[in-house]
Amino acid sequence: MGVVLPVLFSLFAAFSNALATVLQRRAALTVPQSDSFRPGLILDLLHRPLWLAGILAVIAAGVGQAAALATGPLALVQPLFVLELPLALLIATLLTRERLPARLWVAVAGVVLGLGVALGAASPTGNRTHVALDRWVPALGTCAVAVVILAAIGLRRPPGRARAGCLGAATAICYALTAALMKTSMHILGDGGIGAFLTSWQTYAFCAAGIAALLLLEHAMQGGPLVASQPALTLGDATVSLSLGVLLYEEHVRSGWWLLPQLAGIALIVLGVFTLARSGVGTS
Repeated sequence: MGVVLPVLFSLFAAFSNALATVLQRRAALTVPQSDSFRPGLILDLLHRPLWLAGILAVIAAGVGQAAALATGPLALVQPLFVLELPLALLIATLLTRERLPARLWVAVAGVVLGLGVALGAASPTGNRTHVALDRWVPALGTCAVAVVILAAIGLRRPPGRARAGCLGAATAICYALTAALMKTSMHILGDGGIGAFLTSWQTYAFCAAGIAALLLLEHAMQGGPLVASQPALTLGDATVSLSLGVLLYEEHVRSGWWLLPQLAGIALIVLGVFTLARSGVGTS
């Protein structure tokens, strides 16, 4: 099985999430902006067919992500979701029938190449199936505090880059935490069946984290330009997920001289992500 299955499942999930991002952002821009956290935003969006289609894409992405996490390490699966941004841009250009400038094709290639180089050099390994509660408690506490602080700072700012960036970063942490909890839940489902799955605290924790991510995402997309929210979301998710994979699941990445190509790959990813987010083609 190796890495083939988790990579394929991750790519399917990344494509579904990219489609959801395009549809949900377009739907979010059709409702009035809110200056504070407003749960009623979701009720407004429920009347938008585009948003509902985006939710279906999110569900498909969740299934793909669950399958990927059940078969591969967190440190491999989640960084592949960096591909969401170039995929979202390509989907948006197809929907709007816009031509993608040459420099953006270069940026897309840079993200793909950088991700390949970084993951190839890091070669994440390990697929631990159980994480002790004493490991979960500090991780959950740290992530929760970070999300609350980032969301509070973002919501106090007027619509703009600072607001979108803070809310995007908070969303990224929730996404990463959802994936980490989902990974354990999938192993519980595989080992103990549906009964064990429905009675494990990780199942309800990842559902709660996922709902929080959804609420924060809608406010992040409303809060400011894509160039602020998307890099924070894309790069933050990969970074926090990698950290949780190492700290919780004791996954391993190469060190030593392998750090040089990893850093080179990361630099390509960062440059490509900011270039693509700054373009905002078809999504603003």
